[in-house]
Amino acid sequence: MRAAPWFLALMPWLFVWLWSTGFLVAKFGQPYAEPFTLLSMRFAAAMVVLLLIIPGIKLSWLRDRRLWLHSMLVGLMIHGIYLGGVFQAIALGMPAGLSSMVIGLQPLVMVLLAGLMLNERVTIWQWLGLLLGLIGLYLVLGERLTLDTNQIFDGFSAWATVLVTASLMAISVGSVYQKKFCQGVNLLVSIWWQYLAAALFCLLMAYIFETRQVDWQWAFVLSLGWQVLALSIGAILLLMLMISLGESARVASLFYLVPPVVAVQAWWWFDEKLGMQALLGVALIALGVALSRSLASRGKRA
Repeated sequence: MRAAPWFLALMPWLFVWLWSTGFLVAKFGQPYAEPFTLLSMRFAAAMVVLLLIIPGIKLSWLRDRRLWLHSMLVGLMIHGIYLGGVFQAIALGMPAGLSSMVIGLQPLVMVLLAGLMLNERVTIWQWLGLLLGLIGLYLVLGERLTLDTNQIFDGFSAWATVLVTASLMAISVGSVYQKKFCQGVNLLVSIWWQYLAAALFCLLMAYIFETRQVDWQWAFVLSLGWQVLALSIGAILLLMLMISLGESARVASLFYLVPPVVAVQAWWWFDEKLGMQALLGVALIALGVALSRSLASRGKRA
């Protein structure tokens, strides 16, 4: 696959920006639809779009039930529970920037899970990086957290922290599970099954816990369209293109750029500010991630 040099240079930055907007549109769409109602619509629409762009859709997809069942389980974790938890946490008052910082610990958590599930070696530097990241996360969350289960003033409900932590674990476990059990399946086909599972899960949650009312304002339509086309389709296709061009290692590192990009945009759009304690926490998270990656990589080359 060949691409213009200017596009190759722009592609990683475009991907980071697109991915970062996922935390922002969760807040943009909040006044118009409840989280799981919005997500069920998003995944259903994305499935329709995928059916239009994937050539040769056939019932042969159903022949290997093991693979599509694995794909659906992955989708339940990395789309349904992950996005559902993030969207609900933001609805409960957690700032978009803070939620992205919690999810920013995913690479470190994945390292530990890979050690447990895939028997991959976890180095002392990776353990140290995780410890620094957790301390940083405590500082970031502690500045704005209230133990009241209802959002008050500038704080946010403790349930928001529980939900976003569940999101972190879901996307981490789901990613490792996909690496172990979803080899040998076309990625776009796998994504379609993932979205199916996520749509069913979100629809169930919406029917149990939400009113399912939607205020069809233009702002909501544009937000939903962006989530479907730019995030569930565009960002995923960019991810596939970078992987196909042999950029797997760089792709993993791109996710570390997402939290600061979200923080800048959240400051611009929603006037979300971070105090000195939170900024110190951000620095510790960044140091923990950088330490675990750079020194662990040196250990592998040695």
